[in-house]
Amino acid sequence: MSVNPENVIANLKDLQALTANQDGAQRLAWSPVWMQARAWFATKQEGFGFEYHLDAAGNRWVTLPGKSKSALVIGSHLDSVPNGGWLDGCLGVLAGLEVLRALAEEYQGEPPFTVRLVDWADEEGARFGRSLFGSSAFAGTATIAEDRARRDRDGNVLAETLAHCGVDIDRVAEARAEQANMAAYLELHIEQGPVLEAMSLPLGAVLGTKGVERHAITFLGQESHSGSTPMAARKDALAAAAKLALEIRNIARKHEDAVCTVGSVKTYPGIVTAVVGRCEMTLDQRDLNAAVLAQLLLEARQASRQFAAEEGCTVEWSKIWSIEPIPFDAELIELCKEAIFEVAGASHSMPSGPLHDAAEVARLGVPTVMMFVQSIGGVSHNKIEDTRIEHLHMAIRAFDRLTAKTLTWMKQRTAAE
Repeated sequence: MSVNPENVIANLKDLQALTANQDGAQRLAWSPVWMQARAWFATKQEGFGFEYHLDAAGNRWVTLPGKSKSALVIGSHLDSVPNGGWLDGCLGVLAGLEVLRALAEEYQGEPPFTVRLVDWADEEGARFGRSLFGSSAFAGTATIAEDRARRDRDGNVLAETLAHCGVDIDRVAEARAEQANMAAYLELHIEQGPVLEAMSLPLGAVLGTKGVERHAITFLGQESHSGSTPMAARKDALAAAAKLALEIRNIARKHEDAVCTVGSVKTYPGIVTAVVGRCEMTLDQRDLNAAVLAQLLLEARQASRQFAAEEGCTVEWSKIWSIEPIPFDAELIELCKEAIFEVAGASHSMPSGPLHDAAEVARLGVPTVMMFVQSIGGVSHNKIEDTRIEHLHMAIRAFDRLTAKTLTWMKQRTAAE
């Protein structure tokens, strides 16, 4: 029994109607709307012989037991950013549910291997600033001490908010128990970028998630009067920062898939009649190659010192956060490419710039791969986020093929052991 893409589209539209308003999706993790979405999702799991439960970190697991306890896991997330789109995260969850339904029918409720679907809790981190909350707890990389007192914009404390949702922050590490018998992990997601559309391709196989270096940079000059300070005598912190912002673009362009972003600039005293004496900026650098990522950071540091000297300033760096590149499994990437080619007639391999729960799973050494489907205009995290219906159909069919190929791959690995 094969999947029916129309079932997935209908569920996506129902979820949109239930949890979105005129501004977009409002399934902010740990909010009443998110809890409502999960309650709705629970009703969609009934009648197929699935087992389901919440783990200690709030991840929801749906299990189709197989002849073997060795498990293929499909995952994504129902939570959204504020004013988000109708596909980000939830496409993977609802497509995964349809795959489980089809497998249950095909194998009369007992496939050769156990197949599990997980709705990861708080992938976005949009409310409390801690992305990949549930999957990091599962992977054993949770940062409970740092996360406990996080607050949202309304002053709500994370630990207390979790408790209202039935999650004890002191026990989230127990979610690691779900690692047992996990043999492979698959995730379907919208691309959230413009690459596939620019290539006129509907689908892509994901090579891995890019590593991230995120830093705060502060240039220190001298505040002075904008009317009485000659240009040659100025120690303009903003001028140094502006030079660096432009140079960072040039540094990134020397590497095919690298991206570098200055996302925030603050000036002090920040008035029209004063030369800027202090300029704070943020830098986000990403690449799938660890050596390239290190080179990007090195060149940015060198450039910052050069421009600080040119403007008579000093510069200070402070790390905000970093994560190493996470490559996906080479054999599963090939299976993903095969599945895409069989459905779409062409495939493309690409890294993911955004982070995903799949990275936390792959970090454990579990064979992992993601499949991307084209995003119209490359837009995501916005109410206008969209993908052509025909491309969604292709994605669901290709993901079903990838699931079947992965089950065969698991059988071959088991026979070889």
